[in-house]
Amino acid sequence: MIREEQERVDVDFAPFSYLTAPNERLYRTVMDAFVQAKRRFTVHLRPEDVRESMRDGVELPAIVDALTRLVEWGNLRADPDTSRVTTVEDFHRSRFLYQLTRRGEAVEQAVTAYDEALGRRGALQAVALADIATQLRALAGLADDAERDPAKVHLLLRGLVDRFTDLAGNAQAFMGSLQRTIDLHDADADVFRAYKDRLIDYLERFIKDLVAAGAEIATLVGDLEYRGVDRLLDIAARREAEDAAPGTTGDDDPRQVEFERVRPLWDERWQGFRAWFVSEPHHPSQAKLLRAQARAAIPQLLQVVAVLNERRSGRSDRSADFRVLARWFAEAPVDDDLHRLWRASFGLSAARHLSVNEESLEEAVPAQTPWLEAPPLLISPRLRRTGSYERRGKPSRVIDRSIERRHLSDIARREAAETAAARAALATTHPTRLSDVGELDPVAFRCFLALLGDALAARVPGRRTVETTTSDGAMSVRLTALDDGRTAKVRTPYGVFRGPDHLLEITDLTAAEAVERSA
Repeated sequence: MIREEQERVDVDFAPFSYLTAPNERLYRTVMDAFVQAKRRFTVHLRPEDVRESMRDGVELPAIVDALTRLVEWGNLRADPDTSRVTTVEDFHRSRFLYQLTRRGEAVEQAVTAYDEALGRRGALQAVALADIATQLRALAGLADDAERDPAKVHLLLRGLVDRFTDLAGNAQAFMGSLQRTIDLHDADADVFRAYKDRLIDYLERFIKDLVAAGAEIATLVGDLEYRGVDRLLDIAARREAEDAAPGTTGDDDPRQVEFERVRPLWDERWQGFRAWFVSEPHHPSQAKLLRAQARAAIPQLLQVVAVLNERRSGRSDRSADFRVLARWFAEAPVDDDLHRLWRASFGLSAARHLSVNEESLEEAVPAQTPWLEAPPLLISPRLRRTGSYERRGKPSRVIDRSIERRHLSDIARREAAETAAARAALATTHPTRLSDVGELDPVAFRCFLALLGDALAARVPGRRTVETTTSDGAMSVRLTALDDGRTAKVRTPYGVFRGPDHLLEITDLTAAEAVERSA
């Protein structure tokens, strides 16, 4: 009987009925009054209380009708109100106290979550990265403590999970909204350009913070796993299982049963958190993928701006021409104008006009003439045999593009020379400190940042030295962390680049291959 009742409840969606009812706004306002009252720890409400909480001054009979319908759907429960009965007539008069049911409260929670999800505006939270690093350092300190405080461990892990959940959810929502912004084609050009400048600056700041904080968080994760994160997860799971209620069978310890249920959940949370910041072979971390996606969004935004500028300057394309033509067709006054516009636009006439000469012009035949009644038309044997008609006369002039090709070749050679010079300037013959790199020109500095970013992203927790190769296979970099606490400074035309000092070794693989081929 209990199982049948549970199955009936599972398929009962009547409490959602007020969301699609004709007076949906009134029902939602009434339910919102009960939700606010519950937040104030008020259990029961009378119809007069509901009317006082509503701003639009709805009449009391309408509120009573709405309350009655909500009781029928199962959102509210009505109890007789006997607190104000002074006469027999008052006792027989229908007076009720209303309160939320479990179903009604569940529906309100679902509607609130739905509204929040639709209105959520994602963000790239650089502050969350710093908070996560702080909580990991605190957990590492507790891991070394012989007498670990279960309350502190549990609160830190819960705070870490909540902060990480917000970071991941907001990042996903932000990148989704960013892609919709990039796909926007009908935006105002001036507004979009101003928004683009702020957005690109925002993305660049987050990428910089993600490179620095992401590497630190990956190192802290490896250090915490080395010190024994499983013991901390056991402590958090056991603390959650302390308040487990007794089960229907008295044989098993409810706390042990709850611990066995909760412990795998903490493992899943930790593995998901770890995969977000720590890369594995053939499986880059989510932070690395997010950084690549944010970097790719910047040129896409610039491309959208270029398209908007082209539209503003009046540059025409085929799609714009067809839209103008469609407007002309829609504005044509009579059908004859439509036919003339069609003929002028596309030049599609009857087959009789495939070959136009003096004879065909003298014997012009209306297009409505049936083929059986029309005079025959002579067609070139070549056209009948091959399906093509060779036009006599001088062939069309071929445009000489040699100057444009030489210009593009010069640009390509110049860029290749600048890239080769930057590689040669960055290549080292022996391990060198970052502080000894000196001053770099813009091309060399961009190459240097790309190499440094690839090396930091490939860092494995627990290892001080990382070695990686660029995606094009042109250069390899070997980066070793130092413990002297020094800060490296690299001067560029844009300013001074600062960061923790490392031991750096860069090899130009293209130069090595050239030497091998010459040998």
